[in-house]
Amino acid sequence: MQETMTICQSCSMPMTKPEDFGKEADGSASKDYCCHCYPKGAFNSPNETMEEMIETCIPFCREYYESDEAARADMTARFPKLKRWAKA
Repeated sequence: MQETMTICQSCSMPMTKPEDFGKEADGSASKDYCCHCYPKGAFNSPNETMEEMIETCIPFCREYYESDEAARADMTARFPKLKRWAKA
């Protein structure tokens, strides 16, 4: 049976350890967002656009892609499906 991996619904970072999860305003763990995007009950950069988030993420995932362009293309396809960026 395959386990599902929890990913941040803002940046798609895998959240595998308790310290990877962000915090709600009451100090409880966020079920949707990572410690980098949502550290204290709110987004670290609330006015950041999805495109800006993609550019922020590229340096952190270079080891997984053959080029920055490949990373950008993949994130551009995936990010609109994440909770933070999905159109209501």
